[in-house]
Amino acid sequence: MIRYEHPLNERIRTLMRLEDLFTRVRHFAAHEAPVDHHAALVALFEITDVAARADLKTDLLQELERQKQVLAPLRASPRIDHAALESLLAEIDVVSVQIHAQQGRAGTHLRDNEWLMAIKQRTAIPGGVCEFDLPAYHWWLHQDPGARRNDLKAWIEPFAPIRAGCAIVLKLLRDNGRASRHTAHRGVFQLMLTTTKIAQLLRLTVAKNLSCVPEISANKYALNIRFIGVSGMDRGAVFDGDVEFELMFCNR
Repeated sequence: MIRYEHPLNERIRTLMRLEDLFTRVRHFAAHEAPVDHHAALVALFEITDVAARADLKTDLLQELERQKQVLAPLRASPRIDHAALESLLAEIDVVSVQIHAQQGRAGTHLRDNEWLMAIKQRTAIPGGVCEFDLPAYHWWLHQDPGARRNDLKAWIEPFAPIRAGCAIVLKLLRDNGRASRHTAHRGVFQLMLTTTKIAQLLRLTVAKNLSCVPEISANKYALNIRFIGVSGMDRGAVFDGDVEFELMFCNR
């Protein structure tokens, strides 16, 4: 099976983009080759751009507070694992304090580094980070892998509260949903939405061996899914067959 996730508002879309970028940074930073550390740095630059939104920290703090308000009343439920609940609430408090303590926009420590910003500017140019363009960067890439990894760790670490906040919000969101089975007849599925509580995330699971991918559009009134046939990596027409899939509306 393969799962597709579709955010239904801009806030969750931003958090998912950051989640993907943090995963890439951690993956490439853990390796030793210069090309891996270059990939980690490029992903870090992308995090800086996404996190530069003036309202990111405010949005994340509001979302964490909202989650806390939802979770706190569960203390009275005898069916809840109270140790796990208290641990989660404490984690939300710690992350919220860390985010609130950060001065300015996330990523300021990178934007204030002229050397890194010169590299970032060149990465926007195809082939722009060759040794004759950035000899100092070429020198850095040929230093000891452990030294490069320490530098990357120092540049990544200030983003830790943002990464932790994203992880908490998205995990709680993904864990709070009910799955249902559906069939897209001749590749098309439509559903009128009558619930008063609008979902924030859709999770769609389909058999991996089907040669089609979902195109999802949704608003507070209706959900439309078209399964598009794929041949290699080319986009095709609507899949001419019935597609069984699992759908989950996630909200918290």
